[in-house]
Amino acid sequence: MSQHVIVKDYPYPRPLVWAALTDPQLVPLWTSAGQGGRPEGFVPKAGTRFRFVGKPFPGWDGIVLCEVLDAQAPSLLRYTWRNKVGDSPSLVTNRLEEVPGGTRLTWSHTGFRGAEGFIMARLLGSVRRKMLSRGLPAVLNDLDAGEHLQPGGALHPGA
Repeated sequence: MSQHVIVKDYPYPRPLVWAALTDPQLVPLWTSAGQGGRPEGFVPKAGTRFRFVGKPFPGWDGIVLCEVLDAQAPSLLRYTWRNKVGDSPSLVTNRLEEVPGGTRLTWSHTGFRGAEGFIMARLLGSVRRKMLSRGLPAVLNDLDAGEHLQPGGALHPGA
């Protein structure tokens, strides 16, 4: 079984990082570094079934099927991940903890199985490193204390 774990520290308070991870309007700005999936039907509440809809490519329709297993604001978000209905789910976990100077995010994606799972784990690991190193910090940098994009910011120019 393959897995990926990425740990990143951000110089922002936990509620702000939580908002960037869970606000359906903000998520597409950082997933796949701003070119990726938008959550449809997502609410950070256990039992919520939702879809990530991204750009399709040959062999993938661009849709990931998910279900929230646990959501404890602002510290834990855990959900299943399936590329197709018949797939065994893998598990995405976001843990947020306060650290001096900000928030530590521990992101993990576990439960990949077989050769297809190994390939998917490698692909997603690379994409996630980019998202969490570039995409999420850009969104966090543009959020004000009220968890809204700042007018005139890089992600929300001229608003």
